[in-house]
Amino acid sequence: MNKGFRALSSAQFLGAFNDHTFKNAWVIGLTVNQAGLSKVELDQLVALSAGVFVLPFVLFSALAGQLSDKYPKHRLLRATKLLEIFAMLVGAAGLCSGSLLVSLLGLFVMGTQAAAFGPLKYGALPELVGVDKLLPANARVESGTFLAILLGALAGSALGQHTAALTSGVLIVVSVVGYCAARCVPALPAAAPELGIEYGLLRPTWRLLKLVRSDRASWLATLGISWFWLIGSAVLSTLPRLVSLTGVAPGSLLAALLVVFTLGVAAGSLLCERFSRGRLELGLVPLGALGVSVFLADAAFSCLRLTAQPEQMLWSWLHSVEGLHLSLDLFLLALASSLFTVPLYTLLQLRTPEAARARAISANNVVNAAFMVLGSVVLMSLSALGASVTQVFAYFALLNLCVAAFAYVAEPRSCLRVLCWVLGHLGYRLQIQGREHLPQTGAAVLVANHVSYVDWMLIAAASPRPVRFVMHRKFLELPATGRVFRDAGVIPISGQREDAATLNAAFDAISAALRAGELVCVFPEGQLSRDGELQEFRRGIERIVARDPVPVVPMHLAGLWGSCFSHSAKRPLTRVRARVTLRVAPALRACEVTAERLFAIVRGLTPS
Repeated sequence: MNKGFRALSSAQFLGAFNDHTFKNAWVIGLTVNQAGLSKVELDQLVALSAGVFVLPFVLFSALAGQLSDKYPKHRLLRATKLLEIFAMLVGAAGLCSGSLLVSLLGLFVMGTQAAAFGPLKYGALPELVGVDKLLPANARVESGTFLAILLGALAGSALGQHTAALTSGVLIVVSVVGYCAARCVPALPAAAPELGIEYGLLRPTWRLLKLVRSDRASWLATLGISWFWLIGSAVLSTLPRLVSLTGVAPGSLLAALLVVFTLGVAAGSLLCERFSRGRLELGLVPLGALGVSVFLADAAFSCLRLTAQPEQMLWSWLHSVEGLHLSLDLFLLALASSLFTVPLYTLLQLRTPEAARARAISANNVVNAAFMVLGSVVLMSLSALGASVTQVFAYFALLNLCVAAFAYVAEPRSCLRVLCWVLGHLGYRLQIQGREHLPQTGAAVLVANHVSYVDWMLIAAASPRPVRFVMHRKFLELPATGRVFRDAGVIPISGQREDAATLNAAFDAISAALRAGELVCVFPEGQLSRDGELQEFRRGIERIVARDPVPVVPMHLAGLWGSCFSHSAKRPLTRVRARVTLRVAPALRACEVTAERLFAIVRGLTPS
């Protein structure tokens, strides 16, 4: 990543660190200094502080989005970091004086700064790193933000037990360093300098929502991100009730679980970058959503074992079966959440025109806040009905399962391609030679030898894009695999003598896919190899490129003959994690394609 991205991510990291350092130090200060307050009053003040921090997202998101699109973002970034210094000065005054009113005012200003910084951050990322590196940039910002939240919570808890002057000094110094980082962000021209600013609350906010709703993909991404915040806020709000059953000091255990959750988010962000290989990979969204439901349900199961325990040490509980089980569930829940949200943030940025990108992020912030409020209402309703922690987790797991199903229906091909990547790399040591010859964009036909029933899965795992495979129609008629192959966009085919109508329909479907700019993979041998040797290529490939003159990419898979999925499963048990090599040759132009020439190229890729 370039210097501009590092400067922006540093400014974001330091801002998130400061916000959570102040909030946690303030809560500790309340507990220590306001001895006259009851536990209920303290809880109400903590809830009030959360509301004061979120309120500016509702009040000012519309204005922040408009300003971010109208004026140069680098100047606004510096202005918001100056606002952060002012917020920390106000917060410091509240801490030192012990004034609740001044402290709440500081929180309000911090929330205002955060509401203004969000659209600038996500709006500037595509300009700083480019489209190709946008997803890994989002992943790193996401993991960095949660790490800052963790460190801020720990720092706030530690500083809250010392003098207010020390806490104030740390807050102000960090905010000044953040301003210096923002000054290193390069010049970013205004995206829509002609935009007229509309003031107010309801009307500008409604216009923001209409802007995002005008594009279905952007709106679904916004709803998906907001659903994540609803689930996340509900789960984190339930943790204090869960902690009370363990017999461990609440503060120390909550901090430990927050560490686990944060590490899970960071790991999920890194995995998202790894799976996506620099590209937007929407197939991670339904898998991440499914993971959220699975690990929420498992957390509900682990909570069944929790009963009121006598007082015990944190380390002892974390080493118990119950502690390890619940910690692992929280870690994997956070990991799955990152797989769910990072691609959605990237989709929202890519689908929105540059001139309206910041406003789209502001609209997302408004919907996020509304969903978090809705989550709080649902959680309070469940608590009022007497729902236990186990029941709360189970209810949200079931609700989220509906979201996972919808996400799969919306992107089945991308989801199955990610599954192919996972299964292909778990089952085999897949090596790709000539990866640069795989088409990144545009229509093309992939041609490969055919030695096993999993050839298609490994080619899908190697491809940077979803592939439409041409398979015999009987595979789509099988109860176990038919639905999966249909969801994956497999094109059914049969022989001329067997079913001429299916054959002609297959060529029509291939043509439609190529004209839509997709990748199509065919196995010109027409059947699975019986002896492991390359069979003569049929002339269907010539018919395909005669109708649609697109590039043809020859490939060869080696290492699958003799596996349990081939016609010669001599050593099926020893072929687990076998080394498989996919060799890819440079593409041929359509005018150069003949069945004989392709056969010769693929045979030339066969290892000696």
